[in-house]
Amino acid sequence: MKLSRQFFLFTIGGVIGFVVDAGLAQALVSWCEWNAYYARLVSIPVAATATWLWNRQQTFKNNGSGRGLFSEWLHWMALMGVGALVNYGTYAALLVAFPMLHHWPAIATAGGSFVAAVFNFSTARLMLFKGAKTSV
Repeated sequence: MKLSRQFFLFTIGGVIGFVVDAGLAQALVSWCEWNAYYARLVSIPVAATATWLWNRQQTFKNNGSGRGLFSEWLHWMALMGVGALVNYGTYAALLVAFPMLHHWPAIATAGGSFVAAVFNFSTARLMLFKGAKTSV
């Protein structure tokens, strides 16, 4: 699969993950009156699981990880965990810089997600699904 197509599919997975992440964080803050920082501690792993499901079925479907299902998910979560730290750090910085975002965490989530996207693609492609046979 061409690298550009693989990146496009990964981006779709990222959009799915963002919708899950931002939607869940916003729901927890708005409807359950959670703290914006704690809401992301729940929404990020749920979103990462959604992106793993998409990416293993679509983006990297021709590239096995050589791992069992649970092991692959754990490896994905560990690798994406580094990206999640980048994401959460950006999110927290936005909450500090713009206190009104405590009521609208979906907006701050967008900033964190954007910063972490390229990092996550590189990590997934080069470390987990490294058997990729792609051309430019």
